[in-house]
Amino acid sequence: MAFELPDLPYPHDALAASGMSRETLEFHHDIHHKAYVDNGNKLIAGTEWEGKPVEEVIRGTYQKGAIAQNGIFNNASQHWNHCQFWEWMTPKPTAMPGALEKALTGSFGSVDKFKEEFAAAGAGQFGSGWAWLVKEGGALKVTKTENGVNPLCFGQTALLGVDVWEHSYYIDFRNKRPAYLTNFLDKLVNWEAVAAGL
Repeated sequence: MAFELPDLPYPHDALAASGMSRETLEFHHDIHHKAYVDNGNKLIAGTEWEGKPVEEVIRGTYQKGAIAQNGIFNNASQHWNHCQFWEWMTPKPTAMPGALEKALTGSFGSVDKFKEEFAAAGAGQFGSGWAWLVKEGGALKVTKTENGVNPLCFGQTALLGVDVWEHSYYIDFRNKRPAYLTNFLDKLVNWEAVAAGL
């Protein structure tokens, strides 16, 4: 199956009141995400990865310990990351389900402590990358990855991720990545979608 750019689950201007502008989504989804899809399809054409699910492509092309990943991995992984990212945001704030609140409190001490750790991971990721809430061996933990690397590479389940590449926040927050992360956690996260991964 070829990679396909999904439609956003909301209009381009739906997140503007919560701090993510129409312009950001037009650049981020319509240009950046589309480029990962188009480049990924070109790179896998005629290879063993053509027609394979994106998760299989990611796991099969990830090079553990490599300073730089290969082009197929980079585009496939970023495609998967962004497909999840759009679904982890909502124009309608959702209350945190009790099961998720209990799980976060059990793992981090409180929801606020989780948010602090998650925001610190995103702010502390040097250069481009992602911060994640993952489930591993029944436990929840916060991680961060460089560039397009994601939890699939480590056998983890991604419950929440935030893109800290500059194209995700520069239009709206300029160089204030910590402010973008706080806004993401306080105004944009679809906690019901996060809880669905438990």
